[in-house]
Amino acid sequence: MRHYDTSKISHRELQNLLQNTVMPRPIAFASTIDSEGNLNLSPFSFFNAFSSNPPILIFSPSRKGRDGSLKHTFLNVKEVPEVVINMVSFEMVEQMSLASTEYPKGVNEFEKAGLTAIPSETVRPFRVKESPVQFECMVKDIIELGDEGGAGNLVICHVNMIHVDDAAVLMDGSIDADILDLVGRMGGSDYIKASGKSLFQIPKPLSVIGVGIDALPEFIRTSEYLTGNELARLGGLENLPEFDLNHQPSVDDFFEAQKLLAAGETAKALNFLLGMKD
Repeated sequence: MRHYDTSKISHRELQNLLQNTVMPRPIAFASTIDSEGNLNLSPFSFFNAFSSNPPILIFSPSRKGRDGSLKHTFLNVKEVPEVVINMVSFEMVEQMSLASTEYPKGVNEFEKAGLTAIPSETVRPFRVKESPVQFECMVKDIIELGDEGGAGNLVICHVNMIHVDDAAVLMDGSIDADILDLVGRMGGSDYIKASGKSLFQIPKPLSVIGVGIDALPEFIRTSEYLTGNELARLGGLENLPEFDLNHQPSVDDFFEAQKLLAAGETAKALNFLLGMKD
């Protein structure tokens, strides 16, 4: 491991480390308005959801690294404490990037990026019509973390209204991530699609108390053939059947168990390793 003491490296190095290690990050495409009615639209990837009761989103329009100056978004929410956080789909990602250009205050990024401003129902800032998910928010609080370049400003937002593309809402009320086709921010100029082959599932250990990796037989637990993820899948099973302590699976047995695990047949894979192959 390489070690970095944050008190001994430059802000540029630290920002590069954070942006290239804390990822992927969702993007808050924040629409704000100033006291004179000028619209502003800008993306921020220091963003996430932090509470469902009350419903709270937080994003951070940090001070500019070069000179410590404040973003127009931050100035706007100080004047008018309301914001719409629009999620970014792959279909509009380059328009979002264009809107991040440092245009002078008062310039309408909706127009510059060719996006459609539509009225909100509970706040003054406009929504982005092209966005598949839009959160209308009141700003509850702003926490300023410093006055130098790179210092964050936590904008704590209470969600009043959520708008979701009807096509993405399934019959059971769940949301289809493939239809939303959202993107996340990586480091540098890199992004990632939160859909398609990028998605995978892990059953949540809520209804079943798994035996744990520590309960698995030593010949499985210490195997050089199984990964930590594969061991965790086996350890997530509710019961460990009785088995022959003297049984030793072959290399081929481990490979066959890996195939079963990949196919989602976890119990069968464990039984196979324990010598119960019928």
